[in-house]
Amino acid sequence: MTKRVVKVAEKAGFCFGVSRAVQMTREGLKDGKKIATLGPIIHNKSVVEDFASQGVRIINSPDEANSDETVIIRSHGIKRSEEERLKEKGINYIDATCPFVKKIHNIVSDAYSRGANIVIIGDKTHPEVVGINGWCNDSATVIDSEKEAENLSFSDEKEVCIVAQTTFERELWKKITKISKKTCQSAMVFDTICSATNERQKYAADLAKESDVFVVVGGKNSSNTKKLFDISASLCPNTFLVEEAGELPDNILSMGNSFGITAGASTPQYIIKEVLETMVEEKNTNIQGNGEPTFAEAFEQSLVTLNTGQVVTGTVISITPTEIYVDLGYKADGIIPVDELSDDPSLDPADIVKVGDEVEVFVVRVNDGEGYVKLSKKKIDAIKGWLEIEKAYESGEILTGKIVENVNRGVIATAYGCRIFIPASMASERFMKDLEPLVGTEAKFKIVNIREDRRGKKAIGSIKVVAQAERAEKQAAFMADVEEGKVYTGTVKTLTDFGAFVDLGGVDGLIPISQLSWQRIKHPSEVLKVGDIVEVTILKVDKENVKISLGYKKLEDNPWEIAKRTFNEEDVVKVKVVRLVPFGAFVELIPGIDGLIHISQIANKRIGKPEDVLTVGEVVEAKITEIKWDEKKIGLSIRALLAPEEVVEAPTEEAPVEEAAVEEVAEEVAESPAEETVEATEE
Repeated sequence: MTKRVVKVAEKAGFCFGVSRAVQMTREGLKDGKKIATLGPIIHNKSVVEDFASQGVRIINSPDEANSDETVIIRSHGIKRSEEERLKEKGINYIDATCPFVKKIHNIVSDAYSRGANIVIIGDKTHPEVVGINGWCNDSATVIDSEKEAENLSFSDEKEVCIVAQTTFERELWKKITKISKKTCQSAMVFDTICSATNERQKYAADLAKESDVFVVVGGKNSSNTKKLFDISASLCPNTFLVEEAGELPDNILSMGNSFGITAGASTPQYIIKEVLETMVEEKNTNIQGNGEPTFAEAFEQSLVTLNTGQVVTGTVISITPTEIYVDLGYKADGIIPVDELSDDPSLDPADIVKVGDEVEVFVVRVNDGEGYVKLSKKKIDAIKGWLEIEKAYESGEILTGKIVENVNRGVIATAYGCRIFIPASMASERFMKDLEPLVGTEAKFKIVNIREDRRGKKAIGSIKVVAQAERAEKQAAFMADVEEGKVYTGTVKTLTDFGAFVDLGGVDGLIPISQLSWQRIKHPSEVLKVGDIVEVTILKVDKENVKISLGYKKLEDNPWEIAKRTFNEEDVVKVKVVRLVPFGAFVELIPGIDGLIHISQIANKRIGKPEDVLTVGEVVEAKITEIKWDEKKIGLSIRALLAPEEVVEAPTEEAPVEEAAVEEVAEEVAESPAEETVEATEE
């Protein structure tokens, strides 16, 4: 006897958006609410009838809603005007619009507000398309064929925004958008076809090619189910569209040996099960295939209410450091490994969920090999979060996330449950060679690019653009208010050979090295270190080039000011010899203040050179004989303190030469760092 085989296509049955809408309706009933749905909740007669038997009624407009009802907006979405009408009437409502459809609403609304022309590729009568059009005041041009794309034109030169119905056939969409880009020169095309729809169609096509008989299960008024049927029928002549088991042809098993089954996005698993059950019961088939599942095995599989890739809600029943156990109402409990709970490895599972919490999870594997259902919460967070990430990319929103990992050439940040790669060049305002210090910190960043490769979509973020924008804003505010002579408190940011850069609150100023100390220093590190809080005075401002020169030295610390308060003529002081020259000795009165003892004032007798009496570093007593504060000169004498002896005067003709030399060197020494001005320069 010829063996027959049956295969069920992957991705058959409820999609994420439909599952979410149905679940929201069930939760509303469970909470005891009176429920009305704005249009059929999904395009499936059986599901709609089941809800009707539980008291859920269908309304066609917000005006039909009663004040004591909770209105559920179906997964197809509604017009903006309808949502506003619900708010006006004070009707409590739950928005079950598919997140992928909601994304299109946001794109269209934003483009329309910019004055763009809107084009929707889809069925103009489909409720999803009707709803999308309502977010641009019903002004969109709706097309669904290559011919309509060829005739697409606008009299103005405005931007053209092109979106697609989420369930539109991808191959046809590619052809239409290719033509539209030629007929509309300024077109911006958004790929809004749901990836689940695309995958569902692909799996159906692959399975239909190898089947003698193919069955599509779903509502006859469902757009995505019709497309599945059209695709499958073009590849397998014996293709049947049924809404329920009773519509199966009686002689279906006699039509071939290989059978394929798929189901539309609005088809619940129990209907798929009933179709298989009917085929088995009516035909009493239990025939094994060549290494493929038998009908009996397929039937057994159909009894499973969970499928890989399904989104379900369960209750947390136990938490361990490595796993979270979830009651799914299934024959086996689900397990969320701790690494599937969150992208942040530093979080404690108990900080995220508690026993008794209801959690929405993604089914990774129905049987993990130990009888448990492997689940993932972070996949669901990522699915939902990705919509927010795309929205943030389109709007330029600034996100806040945690840096969780240092990777090759960058870091990984998390936001909305998604991983965002931030390249090293964009990880900080100034380049950081070592990014490890960033791990574990919170950061503000923008999504600057979204790209797709064989592993899926990736978001690229930048901390740098946010930091630069914030700095520019602070800089503008600071420069509008800054005045020379004002005193500010800042933080030492960088030390260089020529000075210290200080962050004044978004703007950097430079303290030139000459303004760091009244004494001569070789490097700013002799006075300051990075991180020091300093009080500085604005010396000079170049608003055009955003350059600020700062003063750090205080007038009261000026050695000459200290000297004025300390020394007078005729004072006897102890001084240290710091330099010997042919015409005398320079001595230090206090740090930063030198005086001159002329060679004639070193001893009470004539000497050949200062070295004959004095040595560098020696401390001696001397009398201040002359002070010229304006010229910053102090003259001293050791001789005035010595007992008088016969003094031989130096030859008269040599005096002018010696005095000139004294004046020249004295002027050189009298120059103070305080008189120097160093322009603020960029690093």
